[in-house]
Amino acid sequence: MIFKEIFTWWYNQTIGTRVWTFFNGHRIGDDKFGNVYMQNKSDSHRWVIYKGEIDSTKVPPEWNGWLRYTSNEVPSLKKKYDWEKEHLQNQTGTANAYYPNLSIVRNPENKKKSEYGKWTPKN
Repeated sequence: MIFKEIFTWWYNQTIGTRVWTFFNGHRIGDDKFGNVYMQNKSDSHRWVIYKGEIDSTKVPPEWNGWLRYTSNEVPSLKKKYDWEKEHLQNQTGTANAYYPNLSIVRNPENKKKSEYGKWTPKN
């Protein structure tokens, strides 16, 4: 674990992030995915410590707004509205990925018809 932390950033926080968090970080809250949200004393820096592999699509929209200073309200204390949907991680490359109706991935037998003909040289 410590070897990954020293030499890579995509598995979890790096040594630099761990040290910065230890000296400057104050825990603000966490989300349902287990990500922990931090800020420094003066609130000039906000960051997230991801649970597991680092993927920015794991951050729900309300926490993303807080991280980017769009909102100063801590999302874990905010009331959720009935019309708000649950956040999903990016589904690209999975069985749940979105494909339009005319996509050949969704319907391989319905190859897209082109209005242009294939060019062939005249002999």
